[in-house]
Amino acid sequence: MIDQETRTVSNHWQSPLGFVAAAAGSAVGLGNIWKFPYMTGQNGGGTFVLFYLLSIVMLGFPIMVAEVMVGKISQSSPVRAYSRLSNHSRLWQALGFVGVMTGFIILSYYSVVGGWTLHYLFLSVARELPQDSQPQAYADLFGSLYQSVRLNIWWHSVFMGITILIVLRGVRSGIEWVGKWGMLALLVLLVGLAIYSSTLPGFSTALEFVFGHSENFTWTSALEALGHAFFSLSLGMGAMLTYGSYLQRRDKVLTTSLAIAIADTFIAIGACLVLFPITFSVGLEPAAGPGLVFINIPLALLQLPFGYIGSILFFLLLSLAALTSAISLLEVPTAFLIDSLGWSRRLAATVCGGIIYLLGFPSAVSGGEGFWGEGLKQTLGMNWFDSADYLTTNWLLPLGGIGISLFVGWRITAEQRKTELGSIPWLYSILVLLLRWFVPIAIVFVMLHALKVL
Repeated sequence: MIDQETRTVSNHWQSPLGFVAAAAGSAVGLGNIWKFPYMTGQNGGGTFVLFYLLSIVMLGFPIMVAEVMVGKISQSSPVRAYSRLSNHSRLWQALGFVGVMTGFIILSYYSVVGGWTLHYLFLSVARELPQDSQPQAYADLFGSLYQSVRLNIWWHSVFMGITILIVLRGVRSGIEWVGKWGMLALLVLLVGLAIYSSTLPGFSTALEFVFGHSENFTWTSALEALGHAFFSLSLGMGAMLTYGSYLQRRDKVLTTSLAIAIADTFIAIGACLVLFPITFSVGLEPAAGPGLVFINIPLALLQLPFGYIGSILFFLLLSLAALTSAISLLEVPTAFLIDSLGWSRRLAATVCGGIIYLLGFPSAVSGGEGFWGEGLKQTLGMNWFDSADYLTTNWLLPLGGIGISLFVGWRITAEQRKTELGSIPWLYSILVLLLRWFVPIAIVFVMLHALKVL
């Protein structure tokens, strides 16, 4: 039997609501507000959304439950959790190390993107966004940011500094506090922007686009929806496992996991109902790719009533989403050092954050013409930023997802599973079936698609 009292009271969530808020903040990142809307635009609108919701139920929710359960039972970070529940198997410990390494790499370049959101928030507040109504002006603005070594390093430094300060304050006074108030602010901003968008002339067109039309939906779109359902919930990197380890014995795995999945999905759909009415109202293209957020939205808001305020609120929303996800990414290696080496939280968070900060420099300068940018691109076909994203998205995250599903489906005991998940027998049977068979096979298909094999 695993000892559940290995963490002190201060290293547990103060309430289940605190866990849900922090974990939902981890799941609700730029993938929901930035990536999901433009993927919807490119892959068939309503049909893509429907398939995405189905994928959340069939793929995302079972893995979420598995990660949270392993964390709660073991009361440990990924490496120690897999070790404890597998009788110290080196193979499963290695899977835990994959999660720690994945968090390291993702945060190193995610922090650069988080810095972009802060830069655009600053430009919005300072009224320094281009007043030109031509898309090229905003395309040039984003291009100059991407290529600027000075700006990228500065905002990367600010973003990582804020993230480190929050994590070193601890579970309750740092991560949980920011999770509660950050998610509240994020929801208020999202609802406020959605109300604003509902008054625009393009709102009815946006509703039809998000929930109605099925143009451009293909087999590739189905795999894209399946993959995004997995990635949007912060799965496969040990973040939910680590957060789950701060749950107390009385906390329920199923209900808290369900609340997180619902919150994540609500915000993803809500982001569509903010971005697309704004886009349609000024006649811009809804399938604009990643530039939808950093080019189309500020350009569109400039041409709409109260666009100055809307721009500030939108990039504040985007910054909060980036920050709450970054906190969970830093917490994974921080918890590993605390559990494995007995370090203090302040030392672990500072050292991990410092290493990740330095590792982020190549990503921060990837838009330039130096070795990390054009140099690597000519050799590998991708700069450092894109290479790090490719490695984590196509290999490390799927490996972590397959690993946790097989671990819970086959390796841990039925008694351990039933203790946490057996309160609803029919749901327990379905979850085990999904984790043993559907989830691993589905992730393999997603990997093959990402690698352009399918």
